[in-house]
Amino acid sequence: MTSSATHTIENTQSAPDNSETVIEVKNLKISFGSQDVLKDVSFNLHKGENLVVLGKSGSGKSVLIKCLTELLRPDSGSMVVLGKTVNSMDRHELAELRKQIGFLFQSGALYDSMTVRANLEFPLTRMNRKVNKEEINERIKKVLDNVGLGHAIDKMPAELSGGMRKRIALARTIIVDPVIMLYDEPTTGLDPITSREISVLINDVQEKYNTSSIIITHDMDCAREVADRVIMLKEGQIVAEGTLEELEESEDEWIRSFFGKN
Repeated sequence: MTSSATHTIENTQSAPDNSETVIEVKNLKISFGSQDVLKDVSFNLHKGENLVVLGKSGSGKSVLIKCLTELLRPDSGSMVVLGKTVNSMDRHELAELRKQIGFLFQSGALYDSMTVRANLEFPLTRMNRKVNKEEINERIKKVLDNVGLGHAIDKMPAELSGGMRKRIALARTIIVDPVIMLYDEPTTGLDPITSREISVLINDVQEKYNTSSIIITHDMDCAREVADRVIMLKEGQIVAEGTLEELEESEDEWIRSFFGKN
């Protein structure tokens, strides 16, 4: 990895606490028309854990995490996030819950008409109107330093590379101190070196902020770098769960194909 990738956040947290569940999903189902996308999906996310969801394109991975914040509403099943049942929330309760969840979209979803500084200011002022200018500037500097892009504070998104945009999007997500992080294909479209930088940052965020994270990916290098535990989705169903080491020993041909063993 190049020297620009070594943007390590100081580790102040302990290992994942598997005794505490922060997300509990039971029997989740969603269909689009006649197409069943998720079929009776159940899983837990533990406090401080990086949970990787592996699967091929079209397996329902991204739909799954959009259901968790009700960007998509499932047809049936239950979702308990931070002790609260998402399905029964009103709009205000859902808005409050979303403040505790960081969502890194596949595209990064930066505002093209805003500088990096303005992109990072936006969630702070929108979610906490009492925050003052000095605190805003302090937080912006901190998160940009954490992702190694302090020099980019006054640049426009169009002036940034794909990897830099992903890192700025990550900075914008963590600036509000989320409890849970949802990453949708964080390394898609990036070269191998930049992909590794993003994977390192995912681990750094977990260690510094003790986030509990779900990482959607089909990138095995990313999965190897960040996963504490893995669930595998095939055609909308969970077909395997465990550590990467355990899954690598599977005799199932479909699972083995992810590890280049067929």
